[in-house]
Amino acid sequence: MPLYEIKANLFKALAHPARIRVLELLAASPDGQAPVSYLLAETGLEASHLSQHLATLRRHGVVTSVRSANTVTYQLAHPKISELLAIARTFLLDSLAESGEQLQLAQELPGEHLGGLGL
Repeated sequence: MPLYEIKANLFKALAHPARIRVLELLAASPDGQAPVSYLLAETGLEASHLSQHLATLRRHGVVTSVRSANTVTYQLAHPKISELLAIARTFLLDSLAESGEQLQLAQELPGEHLGGLGL
């Protein structure tokens, strides 16, 4: 399979607001991981919906999971995923600045995953 098709599949896996939110939460966590209970509380999703989104991200190699007793913890599969989220945010802010919508978007987009990136 050509690399451009693999990239397209990756972006399809990211193409849902709930999945982006999960990735942002994982990127923002101090140790880069979070239990499902935390993701449920922060996203407000039904457990079955969150499970489907996590399965999609796991299937595409974006997140990994570890089970310990009754707790399942997720983490980003690669640190570059945090950078991808930051680049997407910068791109959106730059693009929308031209149309005067930057302030509104900045208020709507969660920024806690940016950590020390200064964005």
